[in-house]
Amino acid sequence: MKQIAEIFSQGEEIVCGQTVDSNAAWLSQQLVDLGFTLKRHTAVGDDVDDLVALFTEIAERSDCCICTGGLGPTIDDLTAEAVSIASDQPLRFDDQAFADIQQYYARRNRVMPPANRKQAMLPQSAIRIDNTYGTAPGFALQFKRCWFVCLPGVPSEMKNMFTSLVRPQLLQGFELQPACLVSLRSLGIGESAIQQCLADFDLPAGVQLGFRAAPDEVQTKLLFPSNFPEQEKRGCVAAVADSIGDYVFAIDGLDVAQGDLLDVVSKVMSRKSYSLALLETASQGQLAAKCLGCDWLRRVEINLDWGRNTGAGEAGGGDLLPIAKIWAEQLKAREQTDFALVQLFAGSAEDYQDKDRAIVLYNALATPSGVVSTQLSAYGALNTKQNQAALFALDLLRRYLQNKCL
Repeated sequence: MKQIAEIFSQGEEIVCGQTVDSNAAWLSQQLVDLGFTLKRHTAVGDDVDDLVALFTEIAERSDCCICTGGLGPTIDDLTAEAVSIASDQPLRFDDQAFADIQQYYARRNRVMPPANRKQAMLPQSAIRIDNTYGTAPGFALQFKRCWFVCLPGVPSEMKNMFTSLVRPQLLQGFELQPACLVSLRSLGIGESAIQQCLADFDLPAGVQLGFRAAPDEVQTKLLFPSNFPEQEKRGCVAAVADSIGDYVFAIDGLDVAQGDLLDVVSKVMSRKSYSLALLETASQGQLAAKCLGCDWLRRVEINLDWGRNTGAGEAGGGDLLPIAKIWAEQLKAREQTDFALVQLFAGSAEDYQDKDRAIVLYNALATPSGVVSTQLSAYGALNTKQNQAALFALDLLRRYLQNKCL
């Protein structure tokens, strides 16, 4: 049976939007990887009655809850008090916790404020979780159905404590069967179009299908049960990838993670000692910025005026692809690189700036075996068009390297 877990974040700053709750996102991935089923994320402000009520609710419905925040020395840090009230047990003074807090200040040649004594007050049945990175010890305890783990809200402290101490406890205390999440990462196709591609595909029983859209890619997610046969899993992933087509640039979750689009391109370029020269227009330097630090990018030219001052999109847009191909061959010969990538675009200045108008992107890649090209449209606000232009150009190189545009 799957173990149900949830995440409980405390802090007025989180509820009011002053702080982004990155802890919850990180913890969610950790718990899913361990084999828990995540049901809820809940954030509550600094109100003891609200905290007590939520601890009581969670105790009835979940097997495990990771709580962050509220373990500091100030009056708005209420986690230990709320757990004490909810579980009907007193707080007790933990000598070792207090000694650790004193040592923390002594190592820094600072005097410990009296308020920090509060951090050594833990619920009577709690197991202390030592914090070697800050002053707030965590604690864990069983309350009704649920195993509660309370950790500091400072991300660096929380992550170190979870990784070194909490994770081993969870593995020992729960019978976990982690599912296998496989993500097919694609560019140039939307969620609805992918779903249409898979409309006639029959997923095996127990396999869950989901999607995640991000600015740089769309991920098609397949969640396989822990006992799903390996060969059948690989066959299913291959069939889904085939249905989506060559928009798929990487598959994570079967073997070693392949990474994002740049990772995929960079691994091949570096392994084969290839070199690239680049001419950018519509992306306005964003492609070069994405490739910052890649030693295979030997030359970058950025033409900020092409397509705006030439009026290319209004009259002669259809002639840009031959121009791009010629320029790519000339750039490759001049720079003596293995590849040369030229990006031109057709569209007026108004088209480029207006989120409701499209521009047409012409990408030409001069390769050791000839020139390959694409013609695509970019939509959206200015920064969206620039990002799409950079990604579509890089994707042409990826397709060639993966033998998908020959």
